[in-house]
Amino acid sequence: MAAAMAAACCGLEKETVMGEQKAPGACPRCGGAVVATDVESVRRVLCCLPLCVKNKRKFSCARCRRSLAALSTHA
Repeated sequence: MAAAMAAACCGLEKETVMGEQKAPGACPRCGGAVVATDVESVRRVLCCLPLCVKNKRKFSCARCRRSLAALSTHA
């Protein structure tokens, strides 16, 4: 039980959506519009110290919500 609590506290990751915008192209599955979503993920140690911050741009279809790709940009 103590090991489960330690594992849960040592690797918390929180994702925050920073913004959305229309991206060029069309979904290969249904032909819908592509949406680019900027996401910031923060992994924390001991619930308060930030260990790693990553910014990602995720692409998805606006019609079928299929995930198309993810580009990682390190900040």
